Amino acid sequence: MSVTTEAELADAVNRNEDTIIIEGDLAKKTVRIKATGTVAWVVAIGSIGIVFYGVVATLGTGGAAAPIATVGFATGSAAAISVLGAAATTAAISMAVSVRSLSVLKKLRGNYKIAINSGDKVTLKRC
Repeated sequence: MSVTTEAELADAVNRNEDTIIIEGDLAKKTVRIKATGTVAWVVAIGSIGIVFYGVVATLGTGGAAAPIATVGFATGSAAAISVLGAAATTAAISMAVSVRSLSVLKKLRGNYKIAINSGDKVTLKRC
């Protein structure tokens, strides 16, 4: 399956696709997420979780919690940005929000390996 957006990638990972071909800028962001070491990932996922729950809370209230979510994003994303960079952090948050679960990031990191990396195209294989 070929994907170009965070939502498509999250959906493919959630469905346990055996092979996922990622094209465009998302390929580089995915490599960055996958290449992050375990200790750094613990810091990043904690930070991503703060932002994720703030965004989900905002979605559930029809926007009433937007000021709280904005504060959470500003403070919560700093650690993830320092580990992953802004683009990969935004991609990770978008993936989690699109399927409303942080577990998609755990599945991406734990259940897939990079089989081919040609810069603007990355092929993931399920382990």
